Amino acid sequence: MFLRCMLLTRKPEKEKENFWNELFHLVSCIPQNEMVVLAGDMNGHVGSNSVGYNGTQGGYGFGDRNADGSRILEFADGLNIVNCNTMFMKQESKLVTYVAGSAKSTVDYIMVRHGDKVKVSEVSQGHPKRRVRPKPYTASNGHAV
Repeated sequence: MFLRCMLLTRKPEKEKENFWNELFHLVSCIPQNEMVVLAGDMNGHVGSNSVGYNGTQGGYGFGDRNADGSRILEFADGLNIVNCNTMFMKQESKLVTYVAGSAKSTVDYIMVRHGDKVKVSEVSQGHPKRRVRPKPYTASNGHAV
């Protein structure tokens, strides 16, 4: 099952918490024998340090972790999901998915269940203008998931 997510920036903490709780519930309802690919702009920085999240964070991320990045990793850890972006050593230009002036970061992630990580051989960031952006799934409460 392929799930595309987008968490909008500058949302109140309560909305962010609701987003992650609803997404957690959605993913946890998918049978374990079904492959899950979770991809999207999650607006958090998981950073390059895997301390505390070995098995979820591969250690090859970009920059420093922020609070929203910790939330992404907690979500992934709770569902035994691996952040594939952090599994492979890359040049900075292949890691960065967001640039604004001098600020650079990775906010777009691809994640799979731990048991499916052997099926992932590479994660490559395409040019943003060439990415396909399918219509996001909208949950019953009107939030994009």
